[in-house]
Formats: sequence, C-alpha cells, structure tokens
Amino acid sequence: MPRKFSISIVLIALLSLLGFGVWTVFFKASGLPPAGFARGNGRIEADLVDISPRLAGRVARIMVREGDRVEPGEVLAVMDTVELESQLMRAAAAVASAEAAVGVAAAAVAEAEARLALARSEQARAEMLRARNALSQQDLDIRRTETQVAEATLTAAKANVRVQQRAVDAETASHAEIAARISDSTLYAQGAGRVLYRLAQPGEILGSGGKLLTLVSLEDVYMEFFLPATEAPRVRIGDEARVVPDIMPSSAVPAVVSFVSPQAQFTPKQVETATERESLMFRIRVSIPPELVAARMDQVKTGVRGVAWVRLAGDDGRLPDWPAGVIPPLVAMPARPPVD
Repeated sequence: MPRKFSISIVLIALLSLLGFGVWTVFFKASGLPPAGFARGNGRIEADLVDISPRLAGRVARIMVREGDRVEPGEVLAVMDTVELESQLMRAAAAVASAEAAVGVAAAAVAEAEARLALARSEQARAEMLRARNALSQQDLDIRRTETQVAEATLTAAKANVRVQQRAVDAETASHAEIAARISDSTLYAQGAGRVLYRLAQPGEILGSGGKLLTLVSLEDVYMEFFLPATEAPRVRIGDEARVVPDIMPSSAVPAVVSFVSPQAQFTPKQVETATERESLMFRIRVSIPPELVAARMDQVKTGVRGVAWVRLAGDDGRLPDWPAGVIPPLVAMPARPPVD
C-alpha cells in the first residue's frame, strides 16, 4: 500500500511537470497567449504637463528641482511682481478717489434736492399771491422757471452720481485685474506628478506662455497597445487587465481597460512584428488605478516597456478566469464602488 501511494505521488508530480512544460512550450515559448486572453506590447506612459506663466515677466523663485515629486496645490514657482504691486497700489488709490467723487456727487444731489424744495415752496406762495392778484404774472413765471431749473439740476446731479459709481466699478475692476495678475504669478501644481524638466532659472525673463517646468502627471498612468479586429471587439471598457513591466517580469500590476478605439488603424513602427504593422489594428488603453499609483508613487516610472494582458469576453459575455500560467498581480485590484 505505501508503495502504491508513493507511485501515485510520483505520477501526480510528473503530470504537473508535464502540464507546466506544455504551457511553457505552447504559450510562453511560442509567444501565444492562452485561449480567451490577448496581450500586446507597449510602454507605461503618463501625460506631460507644461508649467508656464500667463504673463511675460522675470522668474523670481523656483521651488522644485528635476525629479522632485509634487502634490496638488503645491507652489512650483513665483514670478517677479514688483511692477504689478506698484500698479495695484495706483489702482487702489484710483478706487479711493472714485469713491470720494461719488461722495461729492451725492452731496450735490442733496443740495439740488434742497434747492428744489425751496423753489417749489416759493412757487406755491407765488401761486397763492397771484390768485389774490397780489403778484404780477411775470414774478409767477420766474418762480415757475426757478422750479424747473431746480428739477433739472437735481436730475443732472443724480445722473452724475451714477456716472461716478460706474467710475468706481471701472477702477475696482482694474484693481481686481491687477490682483489676478499677481495671483497668476504664483504657479501651482494642479495634480500629483514629478518634475521631468526644469527649463528656466531664477532671474530669466520669460514671454507669455514660455515653458518654465515640465511635469509628468501621475494622475493617469497607462499603457497603450494594439489588438487585431478578431480580438479588440471582445475587450470591454472597465474590465480588469494586467501590466507586466520588462523590469519586473515575474510580477504584474493590475489595471483597468479605459479605452478601446472605435476605429481601426495601421499600427505604428514601434510594434514588434512586421505582420502586425501591416494589419489593421485597434488601439487599446489600460490604466493603472490612481490608488495604486498614489501608494507606490516613488516607484512609478514612465517609458518602461512591458506587456499588457486582457481577457476576451466569450459569446455569452463571460470573462475567463485568470489561469495560473498568467503572472499573478503584484497587488490586489482596489475595490470598486458598487454600481447603482
């Protein structure tokens, strides 16, 4: 009995070794992926972000160096604002002057209202005296004219108040514009990333839109590759994928299919085989979840070549399970929120 048991163990070991050898010969050695799976060569990439001043000016300070990691909202550089601050002081003085002019115009309105009230009172008395035949018609006409002049003066005074108020609005807008220019002189990181190039130094004068820094955005790290028309339609956006970098051949990074091109194209020259370059292919993008990128930010490197694996949906829409032969993921896929 022990002898039969030992023979069984040996047979099981031999079958396992034979199975691994078959997988190695037919899939790994031949370069063919298992049934229900597809793969393609690509590079780990991320978007490049150019940091540029909105206005021309002199670079005052640069807070980062090449290779530094930056976080959203971090100050990257500051442009010189001495001239703008002088303009801001003049604009503030202009606002104060315009507001004082509004006060003067308002006082003129009060004076015009008092004069109108007096003119109407005198006209009323003149009307009574004329009714008693105690005042000439000429004097009554003078009182009526004085009332009309007072009314016109009040109307003009109120219009002048509106004009002066518009002047305040214009000066305030000019002040806000200069303040916005000063605010724009401080350049911030809009997202997490790493400094790739530092293209200027403190003291240099840059034109409007001149490049100061180039960042590698780490908010969307992805790999693009190409699949033939027989496989691409079976890849679905949102499906789990795996990326195997060449520098980590024994580990895979979990990813998600984020783009499947709706249009076929000839693949670029970077594709490995001439047969693929001559065929119409579909571009596929798999993105590494931001949570994984954030957790391993210091290890993320763009431009690294590798292989992306995707599962192909069957006729019933189901996806095959990841076989043991495909490299297991380095870390688990982050849990995705349930869909309502």
